[in-house]
Amino acid sequence: MATTTEIGYIAMIGITFALMFYIWRLRGKNMQRIQDEPAIAGQDELAGGAVNPAQFEEPDDDALDEMQQLLEQAAESQGLNYEE
Repeated sequence: MATTTEIGYIAMIGITFALMFYIWRLRGKNMQRIQDEPAIAGQDELAGGAVNPAQFEEPDDDALDEMQQLLEQAAESQGLNYEE
């Protein structure tokens, strides 16, 4: 028959393995949760660079007209007269 000390050792070993298994499962759940969360600014890696950077070298007429309207509105909001 097993003594009280042997039963205690067996119980402590069993509890240790159960806790290790529980911690391992919690870690797995936390790792999955972290992967599913959106990236915090500065922690995400972006490829960077435009696909066609030459398209930004020469603005088209629509962009120029829109810029003129924005400048006129900004000048008007400051009480200035914008002239071309």
